[in-house]
Amino acid sequence: MGKTTLAMNLAAVTYDVLVNPEPLLRATAEAVGDPDSPVMVASTDPQASSVWWSRRVEREGGLPFDFTQIEDPADLRKLRKLGKSHIFVDTPGSLEDERILVAALDECDDVLVPMLPEPLAYDPSARTIQQVIGPRGIPFRVVVNGWDPRDGVSDLQQTAQYIRKMGWPMCNSVVRRYKVHTRASANGLVVTQYPKNRVAMEAREDFFRLALELGYGGAGSSVASQPHDAVLSAEV
Repeated sequence: MGKTTLAMNLAAVTYDVLVNPEPLLRATAEAVGDPDSPVMVASTDPQASSVWWSRRVEREGGLPFDFTQIEDPADLRKLRKLGKSHIFVDTPGSLEDERILVAALDECDDVLVPMLPEPLAYDPSARTIQQVIGPRGIPFRVVVNGWDPRDGVSDLQQTAQYIRKMGWPMCNSVVRRYKVHTRASANGLVVTQYPKNRVAMEAREDFFRLALELGYGGAGSSVASQPHDAVLSAEV
C-alpha cells in the first residue's frame, strides 16, 4: 500500500468533505462521474495503477472525483485553469523515472511522501527527499503508511525516530494496513465507498484524520488557490 492508495483515497475523502452530497445525489454523481468535482486525481505514473483502479471504480458504481492521465508532465500546469480546489498527482514509484517525477514536482505546491515502517524503506526515502524534493524547496511531509497493528509498535516507533532524526516534517496520522485497502482497487472501491462495518470504519478514519491534519477540504480550501498535491513513493 503506497502512493496510489494515498492519492485515490485522499481525493475521495477530500471530495466527501468539500461536497458532502446527500446519499441520493452522491449516487447520481458517482454513476456518471463528476467532471464538476472540485477534486481531481492526475496520474503521471507510466505504470498507470490509478488509471486501472479508477476504471474499475467507474464500472462498479462511480468515481466521486475527476480523473485524468497526464502523458506529458508539463501539461500539469494546464490543470490550474480547471478551477479545482485540490489536484492530487500520482507520481512514478521510483527514481528510475526521475525526469517525470521532477517535472511533476515542479508543478506541485506540496508533497506527501509515504514511508513504510520498515528499515528497507529508509534509504529510498532519504534519496528521494535529499536528491529530488529538498533541492526544490517544496513543502513536504512524510506519512507512515502500511503499519499493521498486529506487528506491535516497535517498527512504527523506530521509523518515527528515524524521520525525526533526519529532521523531516512528519504527519501525526498513521495509515494502518487493512485487507480492505489492499483489495479496494480490485473491488473497484475508494475508501468512502467501503462497506459499513467496524474494520471499514477504522480504515476510513485513517484517511479522514490525515486529510484533516493536512487541511484538505477545510476552511482554507479555495478554488482560487488550486493547489497541486503530489503523492510520491519512496518505497521499495
